[in-house]
Amino acid sequence: MPSDDEDRRQFNEYFVARRDVVRRSAYLMCGDWHWADDLAQAAFIRLASAWHRVRDPQALDAFVRTCLVRAYLAETRRVWRRRERAVAETPELAGAGDDAEDATRRVVFANALRQVPPRQRVTLICRYYHELDVAETAAVLGCSEGTVKSQTARGLATLRRVLGDAVPGNELVLTLEGGKA
Repeated sequence: MPSDDEDRRQFNEYFVARRDVVRRSAYLMCGDWHWADDLAQAAFIRLASAWHRVRDPQALDAFVRTCLVRAYLAETRRVWRRRERAVAETPELAGAGDDAEDATRRVVFANALRQVPPRQRVTLICRYYHELDVAETAAVLGCSEGTVKSQTARGLATLRRVLGDAVPGNELVLTLEGGKA
C-alpha cells in the first residue's frame, strides 16, 4: 500500500498533467473561465478525497470527468447561477488572417454552445469533445442511453438553429470535435 507521501506525489503529478484539459472542458460547459476554475477545483477536490480508492490509472480521467459534469449540472440548478452573467457580449478579437478567422469561428461557436440548455450542452461535450460513446456518456450523466441520444439530437438541433449559416450542417460535428483534449 502506497504511503501518504507517495499518494500525494501521484495526485500532484496527475493534477499538473490534467488541470488544463479539465479546465478547458469546464469552460466548454459553462462559458466562463472563473466558473470553469471553480468547477475544475471541485472535481479535483473530489478526486483528492477519493484518491486512495481510485487505483486504475485508466479510470482517473473518467472519474474527474464525471465529477466535473455533476458539479456543473448541480451549479446550473442554483437560482443565483442562472441569473448571474459575467458579460453580455464577447470582446472583439484582435489580429488578422487565418488565425483570427479561426479564433472568430471558435468564439461564435462557444457563444452558440452557451445557448444550448446545460444538460444538452454537457451531453454534446461528452459525446464529441471527449469522444465518449452513448453508454459511457449515459454513465457519466447517470441517465439512460435513450436520454443521451435524445439530448444529443436536441442539442445539435439547437446549435444548428442558433448558428444558422455560420457553420454548415456537416461541419457542426467537426467544429465540436475541433477542440479535443
